[in-house]
Amino acid sequence: MADDLESSAVNYEDFFENAAVGLHVVDGDGRIVHANSAELKLLGYEPDDYIGQEIAGFYEEEAVIRDIMDRLKRGEKVYRYPARLKARDGSVKHVEVSSSGYFKDGQLVHTRCFTVDVTPLKTAERVIGQQEARFNQILDALPVAIYTTDAEGKITYYNRAAAELAGREPKIGEDEWCVTFRLFMPDGKPLPHDECPMAIALKENRPVRGVEAIAQRPDGSFFPFMPFPTPLRNDRGELTGAVNMLFDLTDRKLGEDAAQHLSAIVESSFDAIVSKNLDGFIKTWNQGAERLFGYTADEAVGKHITMLFPPEYQDEEAMIIERIRQGGRVESFETIRRRKDGTDIPVSLTISPVRDGAGRIVGASKIARDITSAKESEERIRMLMREVNHRVKNQYAVILSMIRETNKRSDSPDVFEKQVRERIMALSRSHDLLVSADWKGATVADLLLAQAKPFGREEAIALHGPALVLTPNAVQYLGIAFHELCTNSAKYGVLSGRKGSITLNWNVTNGADGRIFQLAWTEKDGPKVKAIVHDGFGTVVLNRVAPEALNGTGGVSYDADQVVWSLQAPLAYVDAFQRGAA
Repeated sequence: MADDLESSAVNYEDFFENAAVGLHVVDGDGRIVHANSAELKLLGYEPDDYIGQEIAGFYEEEAVIRDIMDRLKRGEKVYRYPARLKARDGSVKHVEVSSSGYFKDGQLVHTRCFTVDVTPLKTAERVIGQQEARFNQILDALPVAIYTTDAEGKITYYNRAAAELAGREPKIGEDEWCVTFRLFMPDGKPLPHDECPMAIALKENRPVRGVEAIAQRPDGSFFPFMPFPTPLRNDRGELTGAVNMLFDLTDRKLGEDAAQHLSAIVESSFDAIVSKNLDGFIKTWNQGAERLFGYTADEAVGKHITMLFPPEYQDEEAMIIERIRQGGRVESFETIRRRKDGTDIPVSLTISPVRDGAGRIVGASKIARDITSAKESEERIRMLMREVNHRVKNQYAVILSMIRETNKRSDSPDVFEKQVRERIMALSRSHDLLVSADWKGATVADLLLAQAKPFGREEAIALHGPALVLTPNAVQYLGIAFHELCTNSAKYGVLSGRKGSITLNWNVTNGADGRIFQLAWTEKDGPKVKAIVHDGFGTVVLNRVAPEALNGTGGVSYDADQVVWSLQAPLAYVDAFQRGAA
């Protein structure tokens, strides 16, 4: 029973300390009595600066923690309560707090709190909000009436031009289908709102074009207009709403006014907008097309559109023209086009038919958007996720092995906690070197000095060897080995006093199976060496864990005057540049 309780306590401590999310315990008076490393790392505090303090002091809004504590004292559970916490560097972390209380005799003894960092999510929400605000600002500045609805037809947005044209302020979330007061067919027949072009576009999930109608304002005046309702879809192709643009046909100046307006939009657009006839010859070419493809309008107009197609994409044009001849719209798709300088560029294309005054299809309009940056970002994200996945798995494996071996050789929970903490800090020092070098590696000298620094007397260590950048894997395992050597020396050897010296030599030699990395730690003239514990964690790391991790061999030897740890491993497993070349 006692063994079970001890095992449970160890498992609980291991869970608490090594949990991926922040955990802390607060007593009934609101004072922090325990916090794990994830909590401390999240806020950047040292244990002494955090544990023992009042939890309210770390909340940006006092009312939030007061409400949380009041709920817990009433026996309620708190789940994903949004809060803002003060980090040590002065920044504010957005978090979600989940907590429950432990009661005894009806009194709150302590709370157990999970703290999840949602700062990236809040940042993304803020960015999206800013983008939506900028989008709405752009639409508000347009002189054309535009409004949007959700998939059910409820109005979700309208710009000032739409309100001015309709002569009223539509009610967001209440008005359906149209911003106008009343609608009529061109012949004067009443047109119900749920049969208007916008309603048809949503119900049939298709754009509606070429339809005219007459609207009546609340003041009794009328105006003819042409709507352009277009469904909006998410990345899965699901209908999410629609956008409608209303052209005022008052005074029958639609042709001239629309041509001037559309011409300005086309010319000012950053996207490439090109029109062509049904034979594929270019008719118009805007400045966006000139920027994207490198051809001036004089060079492009009159030429066949396939001058932009790489040879392997020439078949696309026939498919596009066939779809356009049938009156269809080619929804946005990604493809490759070729610039004037011969380079290929990824683009997103949207193609629509162009009709003459009689409604006959006479050509097509193409909108091409450069998606080079998006593609590069996608690839960078994929590479980063693969790297992060690999590194996290590797770190977990190292830490779990460290905890398992330390647990086997610890006499008490306090000793276990101290040793694990020191070894994780050693791993953290190696990790810091890798992060500062973008995970490309670290030199032997930098690694040893980083591990020796906490013990002092770095001047007692002499370093001799060629410039060599270690692989990330070698940095982690040699870092652990150097930590164990320094720890032993600080307890029993040279680093424990003022006499003796330590020399670290490394070199590269040619072996029968290729180039070999050799390293030797020699500690001599310090306190007399009596014995070395052969089953200690440090000995296991030096004799087995570190050598095997580098596909090599190694071991510790000693006499009364010195201790020597030597390591031999294939250079390809140690040298970052050799590994990259391989």
